[in-house]
Amino acid sequence: MGEPRHTGDAAPSGGAPRLKVRQTEKGIAIAVRLTPKSARDAVEGVEEFGGDPVLKARVRAVPENGRANTALETLIADWLEVPRSSVSIAHGSKARIKIVAVDGNAIVLSALIATRLAEFRNAGG
Repeated sequence: MGEPRHTGDAAPSGGAPRLKVRQTEKGIAIAVRLTPKSARDAVEGVEEFGGDPVLKARVRAVPENGRANTALETLIADWLEVPRSSVSIAHGSKARIKIVAVDGNAIVLSALIATRLAEFRNAGG
């Protein structure tokens, strides 16, 4: 598998950070900052973390035995309305910042992420 290629930035516009969506051989990869043991499962938009834009996500699961990672994979699959089997943690399984891979058409997935992030802007979030 080669180095991921940049396919574009997805952002809700304005002063918000722009999420970098990387193309892979099988689809895309995005950086996600995961907060486990949260009150709810939710994708909450894009934020800067360590100088890089990341998707902000929360899950109720605890970070034990891969539970939080599994919950994140399910959350991203639901958020993008793709099969759960097409989402996986590609890197950072034990870190707060994870690279999440989503299998599928990179152009379609990038556009879908941009649409989902625009929904945050329209909702005021």
